[in-house]
Amino acid sequence: MPLIATAFIAHAAGLLLGFGGISLGAVVGAALVALVGGVRRDTRLMPLALLLAAGALRAGSAVSADAACARRTMAPAPDTNLVATFVAVVEEGARPGARVRATIRDNDCRLRASVLVARGEALAGATVAVRGEPARAGALVVMQRATIAQIARPGLAARWRARAGRAIDTTFGSDASLARALLIADTRTLDAGIRARYADAGIVHLLSVSGLHVAIIAGAVELLLCAARVSRTASAWLALALTAAYVIVIGAPPPAVRAGVMLAATALTRLTQRPTSPWAALALGAWVPLVDPRTITDLGYQLSVGGIAALIAASGLTRRLLTDRVTGWRRVVARDLIASALASVVTLPLIAWTFGRVSLIAPVANLVAGPIFGVLQPTLFLALLLAPIPAAASVPADAAHVMLAAVDAIAGLATRVPYAAVPVAPTLWTAGLLGAVAVCIVVACSSRPRSAWESRGLLGVAAFAALMAVGVQLSSGGGVVELHVLDVGQGDAVALRTPRGQWVLFDAGRSWAGGDAGRSTVVPYLRRRGGELRAFILSHPHSDHVGGGASVVSALRPRDYWDAAYVAGSAPYRASLAEAARLNIAWRRVRPGAVLDIDQVRIRMLAPDSTWTASLDDANEASAVALIEYGTVRFLLTGDAERQEESWMLQRYAADLRADVLKVGHHGSSTSSTPEFLDAVRPRVALVSVGAANSYGHPSPTVIRSLVARGTQVLRTDQLGTLVVRTDGRSLTVSAGGEQWNR
Repeated sequence: MPLIATAFIAHAAGLLLGFGGISLGAVVGAALVALVGGVRRDTRLMPLALLLAAGALRAGSAVSADAACARRTMAPAPDTNLVATFVAVVEEGARPGARVRATIRDNDCRLRASVLVARGEALAGATVAVRGEPARAGALVVMQRATIAQIARPGLAARWRARAGRAIDTTFGSDASLARALLIADTRTLDAGIRARYADAGIVHLLSVSGLHVAIIAGAVELLLCAARVSRTASAWLALALTAAYVIVIGAPPPAVRAGVMLAATALTRLTQRPTSPWAALALGAWVPLVDPRTITDLGYQLSVGGIAALIAASGLTRRLLTDRVTGWRRVVARDLIASALASVVTLPLIAWTFGRVSLIAPVANLVAGPIFGVLQPTLFLALLLAPIPAAASVPADAAHVMLAAVDAIAGLATRVPYAAVPVAPTLWTAGLLGAVAVCIVVACSSRPRSAWESRGLLGVAAFAALMAVGVQLSSGGGVVELHVLDVGQGDAVALRTPRGQWVLFDAGRSWAGGDAGRSTVVPYLRRRGGELRAFILSHPHSDHVGGGASVVSALRPRDYWDAAYVAGSAPYRASLAEAARLNIAWRRVRPGAVLDIDQVRIRMLAPDSTWTASLDDANEASAVALIEYGTVRFLLTGDAERQEESWMLQRYAADLRADVLKVGHHGSSTSSTPEFLDAVRPRVALVSVGAANSYGHPSPTVIRSLVARGTQVLRTDQLGTLVVRTDGRSLTVSAGGEQWNR
């Protein structure tokens, strides 16, 4: 492997360690590498050690800059203590009532923001002044009740992208959402079910513009130009120019930039007849996006670099494994299967950490879908180029429709194979060890024949790291616990995932004429992630909590139905009980002291008891309250409990209510979350399940201020969508709004 590629690996490792909060470990590692270099008198190791340390220091500097930027952004404006102002670039068109993503650029920092627009309008890509009520959601700044004013028009590339989006909508019709994702990297309108289906099939990388897409388009353009009898040199330069323009128009995402630079480097070496190693071209392409060190944390960039590294390594492995006797279609199939399998292994740590699943069918699915996609991408691009002539554009658009349907059918068939996707919940240590396995396999596969002993040694290290990963995973109870607060509008549906992939569901969302959140949201969400539903726990029989109960019970068939047993006559409640009875699902009553132990997770019921319930005329005050414990981390779920039930619990459990994460009672209503109760719980993170612009005025500003005053991080589904909190029993990681951070 060329020195430039090794240097890139060292610097990238330092960046990852720095952003992971272990810069000290990177510096210590760099010192050890330098020491080994001194002992062995290997002059190459000293620069590598410096690059490792430099990566950690760059990451630390970026983290500090972002923290300072966040403090400045959150600071109130001089004329008031309630609002803050900042300047940002909005990623989509903004209008009153919209929630738009934005990027705050202040000196050398880059901060993500979610802006809930109350007044003002702006075009996608415009620079705007934002004024509103700020809140922090980890690495994300949420600006509530914001007033925006456009202060600079979008740049030329942003206007071209918006125009391309409108052309795609007109040309592709029902396929527009997929075409937007594949052509201009716009996944906002992409159905969540499609994402999940492609992830289970192991072809989710096809849904976002990456190096593969850019390379296919560049290759197709060059081939067409050559077919038109344009000289080979002119074809190469014209293809590169068109590729560069395309990358700029789609917003220059890091994977596309990496591919563009790599293609340019490869073309230049070919045109000058000075061939170079593909590893050197990959390292050069991967270096350029790292002008901004934060790029190293971008999943698309990570998958792009890892996938291309696997393909380069696979080419070397294919030459070694496939002799000259393997020819024709057999050689093509074997070559593609090796490449697909190796790419799946190399990207496994990233997929497992991000999506919580590993697709075992991925090598086969990619083998079948890959050739179709190789024709589909240039066909989509041709239709976009011909969009100004609708009659001409309809021909490639219709052809693309057939191929899109074929790829979707492949994904659907792949996901129906038993155990096609296995749910996993890796710890940070497990993911790191799997990353070491991936690096060792890539280096071993790309080693030259004369270094075969080194290859065997690296494979031995990979096997040892894999065994350690299994041991760490088992010793930690199999992984992490996840709490998913689903975005079901004005209602509750909270799903607990155990370390071994089983689920416990608290409430099932609301119902409406002709549908319910159980059928539309909860069931698809849990099915996409796999795993058995062990128990359904109903907090109380109001329709915004039990509305989807019958659908959940019918589709997922939990072993047990836990119920606080408040006597009520709501139709959704009766329907859920009737469905449980029809399926012979055990009914259990929630009572103080009842315990449910699943995969080292303890769920302890705190309320209500039957005597308390009998004295009530409000089902909210009879909500089932559960304390979930895993390791030293505790979650408290309170349903719609109000101040009377909170007082009842304070009298009995005052010393035992402390929790790291609180699901705020009654959607943040002022009738819940009393100061005394919050003082007893002392949560680090508060989760509010609430519908956007609901008619109840939830959550109460008083409750939110009370939580913030206690140093609690408040996250709301109306602002961030579905919220996910993960823990290994010691620390917390929160995901929301497309961002992830530690707490």
